[in-house]
Amino acid sequence: MNLVTVVFLAAGLAADAFAVSVANGIAMKNCYKLYYSLVFGFYFGLFQFGMPVLGFFLGRILSGVFEDISNWIAFGLLAVIGAKMIYESLKDGNDDTCGVQIDRIFAAKNMCVLALATSIDACAVGVSFAMTDTRPLPPSVIIGAVTFVFSAAGVFIGKQIGGLLNKSAGVIGGLILLVIGFKMLIT
Repeated sequence: MNLVTVVFLAAGLAADAFAVSVANGIAMKNCYKLYYSLVFGFYFGLFQFGMPVLGFFLGRILSGVFEDISNWIAFGLLAVIGAKMIYESLKDGNDDTCGVQIDRIFAAKNMCVLALATSIDACAVGVSFAMTDTRPLPPSVIIGAVTFVFSAAGVFIGKQIGGLLNKSAGVIGGLILLVIGFKMLIT
């Protein structure tokens, strides 16, 4: 697999992570710090790096089993997180402060679920690496790096949009996650 192909593959795999990062940046409203972009980039990049490697080894063992259910898993994870984001934005309460909002977004469980949901397709790519005898490490490093950049930029872009949307930002962010989940289910 040549470098150009791997970079385009990485950009395609990073698209969902970018969209989820934008949605979470929107939900941050005016609480953004550069550190938050780096955290998103780290989680999403790490998972996008690791999943093709995992997929490679699973592909050697299981070949076609994983591909049949991967979209359903991603849909379920994104739907739960999106619905939760919408619910928390609509519920009546005084927890709209930056601290509570950021704690919710950056809870390790939340970050891992989002990163896992957006990297399942990278695991399927790893299965294809096994089928074509492609060494998984070099492309996985590029996939992880591209995803890091896309995700970090996505949070920043989402923050810019979220500042304009104000109170409805969390609802819009949750709806974006639901749409991404449905898109993964039908493609």
